[in-house]
Amino acid sequence: MKVKVQTLDGAKAGGDIELNDEVFGLDPRADILHRVVTWQLEKRRGTARGARERSDVARTGKKFGRQKGGGTARHGDRRAPIFIGGGKAHGPRVRDFNPSLNKKVRALGLKMALSSKAKDGKLIVMDNLDVDGGKTKTLKEQLGKLGFGKNALVIDGDALNVAFARASSNLREINLLPAVGANVYDILAHETLVLTRAAVEKLEARFNG
Repeated sequence: MKVKVQTLDGAKAGGDIELNDEVFGLDPRADILHRVVTWQLEKRRGTARGARERSDVARTGKKFGRQKGGGTARHGDRRAPIFIGGGKAHGPRVRDFNPSLNKKVRALGLKMALSSKAKDGKLIVMDNLDVDGGKTKTLKEQLGKLGFGKNALVIDGDALNVAFARASSNLREINLLPAVGANVYDILAHETLVLTRAAVEKLEARFNG
């Protein structure tokens, strides 16, 4: 699959780039993408803290009053939920959200997410992300000509371009990630996927290695 390489300043870039069909040319499957996105979101959740119930509270179990004649209710011990310091009735239980998903399924999901953007024409390959002076105004003018859509996920190589990161930090519609941080959820959550040449090389090497 050949894709035209673009530049931020609109100048003529170095021709086309050949994308690996095994990474960018697959037919996306909704079930695989759903499994990977669900796994990602569950991994983000922290452990739910449990509350102490009657059996967990360290208080006396001795009956503290007479069954009759005391003028009060017939309580058995101070661990009852109605007393201060008593156990909580039907409290939350400890839940640890730590799902597992096969590595091959995760890798396949990422390939399908990349392929879905390429298939829909929402994949843009940039030669580099150099922004003169790292100015937000300059970058915004350049993005208006490129047609990034409502929002875009920009993936760079090993290290992020400092000037682009500084210029895009004030733009809500632009999110920047290194190649190692590429993931299915963020790719699908953005209208446009933007990859640099370095990002394409890293992603293809990631699956071929």
